[in-house]
Amino acid sequence: MLSVRGLCFLLTLFLSSFFGSVFMLGPVLPLMLLSPAWYRWVTDRIVATWLTLPVVLCVCVCGGWAMQVACFIFIRRRGEEDRSHMANMLQYFCNIKEPLQLLLFPEGTDLTENTRARSDEFAEKNGLQKYEYVLHPRTTGFTFIVDTLRKGDNLDAVHDITVAYPQNIPQTERHLLLGLFPREIHFHVRRFSAACLPSSEERLQRWCQERWREKEQRLRDFYRSEPRRFDEPEARVPPCKSELRVTLIKAASLLYWSAFISLCCAGLWLWTPLRLYFLLMVIFFLGQQRVTGGVELMELACHRRWKVKEE
Repeated sequence: MLSVRGLCFLLTLFLSSFFGSVFMLGPVLPLMLLSPAWYRWVTDRIVATWLTLPVVLCVCVCGGWAMQVACFIFIRRRGEEDRSHMANMLQYFCNIKEPLQLLLFPEGTDLTENTRARSDEFAEKNGLQKYEYVLHPRTTGFTFIVDTLRKGDNLDAVHDITVAYPQNIPQTERHLLLGLFPREIHFHVRRFSAACLPSSEERLQRWCQERWREKEQRLRDFYRSEPRRFDEPEARVPPCKSELRVTLIKAASLLYWSAFISLCCAGLWLWTPLRLYFLLMVIFFLGQQRVTGGVELMELACHRRWKVKEE
């Protein structure tokens, strides 16, 4: 049965992303032509305001365009084509010297019965341990990203994050629609500075595989313990992340985005110029997808144009 809470969650995420792409990110698109670096700085901070919303909605109750403007790296699982695209995007981040936070899932997919079977098959072929709580990582992409960022002097550290759910584990949008939100989420975080990472590709692959062996053991211990928790002392929370501050940020985020969606709906209903702007932006986003392949590729092209002019 559908959950009102789950329906509100997904609807709010969609509307905030959709209207945010049109009314918050759309007006700054021309800045891309003037300075890609400044455009990236501005859009990163606009998108950061939206990233607080899913956290709030989990407690209280068309993202693709926003992801393009945020310069997410989309891959198509086409080998060399993906490798070339990733190299171009990573080099762009290195060139503009914008601090980069790149979230990577080396497993490449969710943990299901089918994916576990494929992971076990891979383990058998390569004489590796079979995993129960994780999948064997795909190390090629990880080593390529680390090597590219390191050469571009844009790699400070790699954070190894293990996520565990002591109770229910929602895996699809259907679970969210039914209101099956996780009641608790536990994180285990380790920081590895760039200086301590292996230099060769082969050793870096083994390093990544070793982290996954540790994750398997860590999650096995977590789910077999009572109460379920990671067997390490809790990290101290810095003053800037106090419970009061987090609560205020979540409240401000919920109020802002609720008001933003309401004002967008009211404006579209009452004001013809806003409807015209909305229509033009929707046409732009749909058209550029077919012509250029994504806003992030337009941004990359603008950067190359400015780089040629500077040279």
